[in-house]
Amino acid sequence: MEPASGAEPADEAGDAAEVLDRPLPEGVRRRVVALVSDAFGGLTVADLPAQLRQYARFTPTRRAKFAGNAMAAAVETDAVFRGRVAEKLREAQPELTGALESGAPPAAADPLDVAAAAYVLRPAGWVKLVASAGEEAQRADAERVGDETRRELERLREELAQVRELQRSGGEQVRADLEASRKEAESLQRKLRSALSDVKRGEAALRKVGAEIDGIRGEAAAQVAAAESESRRLKSRLAEVESALETSRRASREGRSIEDMRLRLLLDTVLDAAAGLRRELALPPVNTRPADTVDAVEPGRMTPKDIAARALSETDPALLDQLLALPQAHLVVDGYNVTKTGYPTMPLEKQRLRLLGGLSMLAAQTGAEMTCVFDGAELAAPVLLAPPRGVRVLFSKAGVTADELIRQLVRAEPPGRPVVVVSTDREVADGVAKAGARPVTSALLLKRLSRVS
Repeated sequence: MEPASGAEPADEAGDAAEVLDRPLPEGVRRRVVALVSDAFGGLTVADLPAQLRQYARFTPTRRAKFAGNAMAAAVETDAVFRGRVAEKLREAQPELTGALESGAPPAAADPLDVAAAAYVLRPAGWVKLVASAGEEAQRADAERVGDETRRELERLREELAQVRELQRSGGEQVRADLEASRKEAESLQRKLRSALSDVKRGEAALRKVGAEIDGIRGEAAAQVAAAESESRRLKSRLAEVESALETSRRASREGRSIEDMRLRLLLDTVLDAAAGLRRELALPPVNTRPADTVDAVEPGRMTPKDIAARALSETDPALLDQLLALPQAHLVVDGYNVTKTGYPTMPLEKQRLRLLGGLSMLAAQTGAEMTCVFDGAELAAPVLLAPPRGVRVLFSKAGVTADELIRQLVRAEPPGRPVVVVSTDREVADGVAKAGARPVTSALLLKRLSRVS
């Protein structure tokens, strides 16, 4: 605790002249902190100085541990708080406090307890009591240290005597053991040198064998690599030969089948066109019957007025109906060109589903063959799609655009078959027109599909 500075405030006994001119002895300080901590239990929070109120709910042990310095400072500087602690001390230890206040401290009491109580109560002569308690505590500590030192010195002397006795009695044994250890060490050194020599010879032999093994492995690896290279070359050559053979066979089969198919399709187109032409020109049948001479309009036949009305605008959906009504008509649709014209903000998957649904309904109404082509470059992964009834769905291969696939489809058709290509792309329209197909715009198909839905 810091030394007291200035005159001490007057206590309840009226003694204000005595001042402690030296630091409070540590033993007395601890007892003072313990007294203040015990007095906390009988005081309210309002009775405590502001700096001690945060410790009001602590146990006495925790208060002494964490608030010791603050309590010691409060007792030293706050006379009111010191008086409250003194009242609690009088209640707890009436005999000791009464003796101190009467000027006759009990001789059998602990000097530290007497000094701590005097420091709190501040009776006449309390400074002397505190100082004498500190001196007695120092003398007691010195005597205790002296006794412990003497006991330690006696113990060390006894241990030294024992060590000397052991040295005298065990010196010869130690020398004998030392000689035996020296001889054993020499023997072990000889064995160690021999073992090291054997290890060096073994390491040399191992390195030699390792070099030979590495050489053999290198030769074997080179032979294996040469064999694998030759095997790959032969497999590649065999695959090329098999591929060429299969391509030749497939080309032969496809050549025959495609020509036959185109011939049959062309024949059906000619027959259907002849039947339609006969109906449009109102040609009499080969075998005329009486009922056929009656002047009337048969269901499904076009009158001259109807024929005159066939000149339609390029944006009229009825134009697409006329084209699809031709015999063996084939409608080829540039898929993304149509969807990105009609509903570009939708995801690609929903664009495809909406277009294919409309084409399926149109195919059911017209009976025409329909093929929808999508660009395969737009796909991040293969599409799992069940083509709708009546619509052929194709995706272009890697490196091939949808435009090129459409031109291939048009070139595959026999000359004379009506092929209608839906695309707003000018290059596509011009290309298919040169091949004999009839191009129409995507907007025309979208208008026709709006009628379907």
